[in-house]
Order: sequence, then structure tokens, then C-alpha cells
Amino acid sequence: MREHDMLEKEEIFSKVLRAGRRTYFFDVRATKADDYYITITESKKFTEDDGSFHFKKHKIYLYKEDFISFKEILDEMTDFVLTHKGEEVISERHQKDFRKLFGERPETAEVAENFTDINFDDI
Repeated sequence: MREHDMLEKEEIFSKVLRAGRRTYFFDVRATKADDYYITITESKKFTEDDGSFHFKKHKIYLYKEDFISFKEILDEMTDFVLTHKGEEVISERHQKDFRKLFGERPETAEVAENFTDINFDDI
């Protein structure tokens, strides 16, 4: 197969979602039997102290027989999050006054509540 034909197969249909340090690539690809499947790739940029950078990538392969179930669960999960937390982003990274609004990080506060002070004289 010529290189041009292979590139055409690789790039059947693609979309990109840029989200801060993350980029999501949605690609339709073809199997050897010329059936289609989807790959979803998360690429995250990491910058080193010296200014150089590298990317970490994670990929999901999604085949047609799983499309309906995958979409149903994804819709259910996104609806759950939006119903319970709304669309506003709540995080240290996205809100400058996060610590003022929420105090300590939630996981830190939870650990503090469950902490028991022990004196070594008690042992």
C-alpha cells in the first residue's frame, strides 16, 4: 500500500479539543477489514525546570459494538456531575479565592476530622 493511501486511512475523520494543558484527539480509524472504530487520545503537556517539555498520552480504543453502551454511560455520568455540581468549575486551579471559600482542601479537612491525638505516655 502506498504511503498516501495509508495516511488517508489514518485520517478518516478527526476532531481536537484543547483544554488547558490537556488536548483531546478524537479520531475515526479503519480496521484491516475496513470497518471503523474511534480512538480518543488525551495528551498532557509537562514542562521541566529547564524549560523543556514532554507530553504524556493515554489512548482509548472504542469499537462499534460498544458505542451505544459507552455513550449511555458517558451521558449518565456527565448528567450526574452537572446535576449535582453544576457547570461552574470548583478548584484551586480555576478559582483564585478557592481557599477562602472552602478553607483547607476537602480531603485534608476530612483527614483532620478523623485524626485521633495520641500521647506517647498513653502507650
